[in-house]
Amino acid sequence: MPKKVASVLEHKGVNVVTVTPAATIAEVVAILTRHRIGAAPVIAEDGRLAGIISERDVIRGIAEQGDAILAFPASRLMTREVETCAPDDPIVELMETMTLKRIRHLPVIRNGALAGIVSIGDVVKQRLEEAQSELEALRSYIASAS
Repeated sequence: MPKKVASVLEHKGVNVVTVTPAATIAEVVAILTRHRIGAAPVIAEDGRLAGIISERDVIRGIAEQGDAILAFPASRLMTREVETCAPDDPIVELMETMTLKRIRHLPVIRNGALAGIVSIGDVVKQRLEEAQSELEALRSYIASAS
């Protein structure tokens, strides 16, 4: 049975570092650095997901505007049309989405609310664990058949 997003969240937890649309890019960079993460969901005052801001967005902003972007609000650089996933989505589907769309972070949405975030690293780790488990099962099967 294919592993689901919920199994990743069980291991990594559901705490998500978020920022507000009004947070400055300097604040966003400090938050990303302090938490050693590559992206943060942007949460509006009403609690809904307004966007996501990543290291890539910051780098693109610096390339286009220079260090003046450090005073800009996150809302100016964030990605507004955010790909998301649900706890019941299979990990294999996430791998495909993330690879084809070149996305490294997917917010997890449950009942319209942010329930976690999954990174490409989380997905790869989960798939490696599954492959190792399958390998061990095959070895056990072959050993029992001899």
